[in-house]
Amino acid sequence: MAFGARRRGILFLAPSAAFLLLLLYLHLWTDEHAFAGPLLSSSSGGHGYSPPIPVKDWQPRPEFSFWSQLPYHHNPPQPLKPLPTGKPVQFPRVQAETFPAEKSGSKRAQRAQRREKVKKVFKRCWDSYRKFAWLADEVAPVSGGPRNTYGGWAATLVDALDTMWIMGMKSEFREAVDAAATGINFTTTDVKDVNVFETTIRYLGGFLAAYDLSGDVRLLQKAAEVGEMLYHAFDTPNHMPITRWDWQAAARGSKQEAPGSVLLAEIGSLSMEFTRLSLLTGEAKWFDAVHRIAEAMAAQQDETALPGLWPLAVNARDAVFNEGNFFPLGAMADSAYEYLPKMSALVGGQLPIYRTMYEKAINTASRHNLFRPMNPTGEDVLIAGAVRSDGRGKVDLEPEGQHLACFLGGLFALGGKLFGRPRDLETAVGLVNGCIWAYKSFPSGIMAETFLTVPCNKSSPDGRAAEDPPCQWDELAWKREVLRLAGKETADMDAEKLSAAADKVIETHRLPKGFSRLTDKRYILRPEAIESVFILYRTTGAEELLDVAWDMFSAIEKATATQLANSEVTDVTADKPRFADSMESFWLGETLKYFYLIFSEPDLISLDEFVFNTEAHPLRRMLP
Repeated sequence: MAFGARRRGILFLAPSAAFLLLLLYLHLWTDEHAFAGPLLSSSSGGHGYSPPIPVKDWQPRPEFSFWSQLPYHHNPPQPLKPLPTGKPVQFPRVQAETFPAEKSGSKRAQRAQRREKVKKVFKRCWDSYRKFAWLADEVAPVSGGPRNTYGGWAATLVDALDTMWIMGMKSEFREAVDAAATGINFTTTDVKDVNVFETTIRYLGGFLAAYDLSGDVRLLQKAAEVGEMLYHAFDTPNHMPITRWDWQAAARGSKQEAPGSVLLAEIGSLSMEFTRLSLLTGEAKWFDAVHRIAEAMAAQQDETALPGLWPLAVNARDAVFNEGNFFPLGAMADSAYEYLPKMSALVGGQLPIYRTMYEKAINTASRHNLFRPMNPTGEDVLIAGAVRSDGRGKVDLEPEGQHLACFLGGLFALGGKLFGRPRDLETAVGLVNGCIWAYKSFPSGIMAETFLTVPCNKSSPDGRAAEDPPCQWDELAWKREVLRLAGKETADMDAEKLSAAADKVIETHRLPKGFSRLTDKRYILRPEAIESVFILYRTTGAEELLDVAWDMFSAIEKATATQLANSEVTDVTADKPRFADSMESFWLGETLKYFYLIFSEPDLISLDEFVFNTEAHPLRRMLP
């Protein structure tokens, strides 16, 4: 279906109407609100290498210039923080020196065969999107047809651009870029509130990465259009962003104020994309906007109830980042921590603030959030939970594991390599093995979205140490916890009755051994487990991870494949999981990309040249 034929919420009725509205609007504003500066500078920003096509050759398209000309209520602060355009530092090598699997011809051939099977799955999904949902956000993988969940700006297409380039699907890539350049209009949408975080990581990150790989300057143009739009979410008295943004009110000229409560991940995970856009264009305002957030976070990092970590919800209106007592590492907080070492790598180590924040955060998280789950095979694995702290020394662990938190293995591996912290790399192995253990524990071969386990006693900074007693399996203790979480009283039960009562709960809820409760049994095509397996492989060269990745891919394909594409499933404990008829754009943008890359040559998108944003979009690092 052609883009213009779909019914959409119209922000402006037509280009001519938009132009007239803009002229009237500009006339009513005073000079102090006038926008100064071009959409893009002719400078390349001194990013350590030359882009394939000079930025100065690009000219903006007038019909998409609304956001760049919309006046501000609060002019950008002056002076803007200068771009980090000095000489990058020499980081230690991130990728392993050798990859033993590459020395065997048979293993290389096996790897190549697996890679092609991943590509075949991607192509099946892409073809269905192209046929049934072209320029919509998603295709419904069971029923077919389009679905718009992220503004209706072709999220799957934009998320998949760099994946297609990496997979060598150049004709499909060119067709998609042509469609994006002419068919995606960031002045119209169905949604009332734009999720600034999701728009940043999917659209801005997707366009920037595809430009970094291909050099097609139209992609940088689209990135700038997204950046100009998002910059207006920072048009608040203190220049903190509105993360769930009523952009139609902003476009009409309404004054804005950042909210009193926002999620940590949504305000703390804008830095990479905004900074890369500034580096490529030479326009400092985007970097300035996000670096002010980082400075506020850094200034208050030691003043929280759990010094080193930030609470789940923070106050953007007053720029308060240190009030609250709940400190998770997974959902709604995750990428705020993920971006700390990645920002350091992106800017070539020129902003020490990010390394400092990373080391403080990771030291605290290792001490309090990581734990060893009791499991029947005695595997030495780690899970990341959440903690509550009263700020006076009482810290309580909530031993809930999340698929989302599987990103932490990759984070520890990357940070350990970048900053010369070998203990972080050891912890990364434990965290990745924890997610592998979870995958293997379920009958489908796929871990549940969220679950509870029984933690072993902790006496060391990362939940395990040589002096710790062995984490021995205690079946009765596991069953007692199963009953407690099921709301069953066990005080008057002897061991036999307790075991029998627990067996009924275990059977009813299909609990694998070691899992005391499954709080969400879905698998929604998430990438975090294979992401960390991929990063650990690239940082260690451990060839057994290739087979681990293949087992994961095979299980996921078996459980989620439909005739059209791949679908979220509702229960990974079922013999035949039921489809939920949803395929988020990150399936093509992240999950299949990481599977493809782990089965590719190790120098394809080298971690010594690129750093991935949280949507798996590879951005070029500044290198000495």
